[in-house]
Order: sequence, then structure tokens, then C-alpha cells
Amino acid sequence: GSRCPAPLCRARTLPRPSPGPAGAAGLPPRWASSFSQPGPTESDPSEGQVFLSESCVKRLLEITEGSEFLRLQVEGGGCSGFQYKFSLDTVINPDDRQEQRGGARVVVDVDSLAFVKGSMVDFSQELIRSSFQVVSNPQAEKGCSCGTSFSVKF
Repeated sequence: GSRCPAPLCRARTLPRPSPGPAGAAGLPPRWASSFSQPGPTESDPSEGQVFLSESCVKRLLEITEGSEFLRLQVEGGGCSGFQYKFSLDTVINPDDRQEQRGGARVVVDVDSLAFVKGSMVDFSQELIRSSFQVVSNPQAEKGCSCGTSFSVKF
């Protein structure tokens, strides 16, 4: 399964009951708060992230040079209401969130992240085309056969 390596993400899963002794019940909240950063904007990355598949990492390492990364954006449009847009970029904006794996980087702005958090970025190679795709998006209600458009759960 895809587990989040960052301590911040693990801290979010703490509210489940701990199997330890009853006396340790007071520990998890203090442990979680020890990881919280000053200011609400610092803890935002733990609120959502995207995961990178092996094929996505492999393809990105082939096509990116130097400081290049893959930018994922969500725009209005497409046949289902929203569409994914991929591009190569070198400029990180203040509201961008980065996901790195094996030297490959995918960057998503905060607004787009709300629509794709928890999903996987994959590189799909088929007979007629090869493309980056967002797969298993928990925020999407339904997608279309082209794989680039989706509607949002309300």
C-alpha cells in the first residue's frame, strides 16, 4: 500500500484507539503536537498529498533535466466538469506543494491539490498514446474514458 513517510501524515492517523496500556492514553496528543509547526500554513502539506507510481517516477527521470519537474493542475472544463493538466515547469510558486520520489518531482498548487489529494500520478503507455494520468482519485465522483476529465463529489 502507499504509506506517507512524513511524520506529519502519521500524526493525522493518531485518533484511533491505541492498543497500548490504558495509562498511555495521554501520550498520543502530546506526541502529535510535538510535530506541529508554528502557524496554520506550515501544517498544510499533511492535509493532502499525491502519490507517484513507479512508472511516473521512471518516465519523469527520463524527460526532466536539472530543476525541471512535472506540474499537475486542475482546471474547469473537459467533458465531466474538471480536467487534469500536466506540464513541465521549473518555477515553484509560494502556494505549491511538492511530492518527491526517487529523484522525480511532481508539484501541485494548493487549489488543485484540493481536487487530487490522495490520488496517484501514473504514466500510462498504450498502443495509441502514452500520457501522465491521475488514477484512483478519492475526490472524483466519476471520470470519463479519456482519463483526463472528472467530476467532483459534493
